[in-house]
Amino acid sequence: MTTSRTILHLDLDAFFCSVEELLDPTLVGTAFAVGGAADERGVISTASYEARKFGVRSAMPTARALRLCPHLKLLSSRHRLYGDYSRKVMTLLADETPFIEQISIDEAFLDFTGDARPGGEVAARLQARIRDELKLPSSFGVAANKLVAKIATNVGKPNGLVVVLPGEEAAFLAPLPVEMLWGVGPKMREHLAGMNIHTIGDLAAWPEADLAHRFGAWGAALARHARGLDDRPIETEREAKSISQETTFARDVRDGAALRRTLLELSEGVAASLRQAGLAGRTVKLKLRWPPFETITRQTTLAQPTDLEADIFQAALALFEKVWTSGKPVRLLGVGVSGLQEPTRQLDLFGGGPQQRDETRRRVAETVDKIRAKYGWDAVKRAALLDPAARESHPEENKNG
Repeated sequence: MTTSRTILHLDLDAFFCSVEELLDPTLVGTAFAVGGAADERGVISTASYEARKFGVRSAMPTARALRLCPHLKLLSSRHRLYGDYSRKVMTLLADETPFIEQISIDEAFLDFTGDARPGGEVAARLQARIRDELKLPSSFGVAANKLVAKIATNVGKPNGLVVVLPGEEAAFLAPLPVEMLWGVGPKMREHLAGMNIHTIGDLAAWPEADLAHRFGAWGAALARHARGLDDRPIETEREAKSISQETTFARDVRDGAALRRTLLELSEGVAASLRQAGLAGRTVKLKLRWPPFETITRQTTLAQPTDLEADIFQAALALFEKVWTSGKPVRLLGVGVSGLQEPTRQLDLFGGGPQQRDETRRRVAETVDKIRAKYGWDAVKRAALLDPAARESHPEENKNG
């Protein structure tokens, strides 16, 4: 007889906003959001629960959020700060189990299979520790597999703890809307609605063979998921395969200068993440999405591994120039680095060569990292990333842009 697993899913409630409330308690109970400005690229990252009452949601264009909630207060993202709090949470979880799969900055799966304590008791203990020691709200789902545990978390948010006992997975899922299943987006939901499938129970009752015939392997997987079946293990391997950043524009961008500025900004973010992780990489990857959903990727391998934004940007820009035609609209832009290893830092024997120049640039970059970690990402900004109007008002800043 197979032993039932005990899987916990953690989601830190409105994480970015919760961290901001820690630093500024006057934000508690107000409508605010973390995200970009209300320009063509501004997008909401996280909204407070008060803001959500007005319909403000993550991934929503900031301009639309402000129309829904005119008194919405906007805060700039402070990803280094949020990363610090995320690491504190993951360290706390590691006190309880080594079997942790962190899936994002604010989410993780934990495996407590074989633990004598009931899963709900373990989750309640962790939730209390996160609240008492780190002052952060969280929600937990407990089930025999990852799929049901994550859905249980979503059902209970915010500040929820939902336990689904072994054998009760299908009954728990049955009344829930079908879009709560992984991979059922708006288009799939519309397609399933045309088949009179609106709840997960409706999907579970549909013949698996027919779903497989209509949707292939994905249809067969949907049938299993609708019945609460999921045998994926907890992936505890933490070694980074790549580091990347991307941005989805609220509106398609055709302006070459704006796209190149975005490439530089993404390259800066990737380089900072590499240095923070103590890594360098040799392969630079560019990701582009044309409207509506055509996505292409291109990559190039550098002669030496790097953790410097200038190297990453030059490689990404060369790839971009090869595939982009002037005026062609872009929906998404991304930059990544793979082939990761510890950086090599051997200086030239007699000084003045490329290795020493790289080391000088690295020291400057690390100084900038420290300033941003203390005062926020926007405390230091390249002139090349300023709006054209701002550059015109500060022409001296363009000399080393």
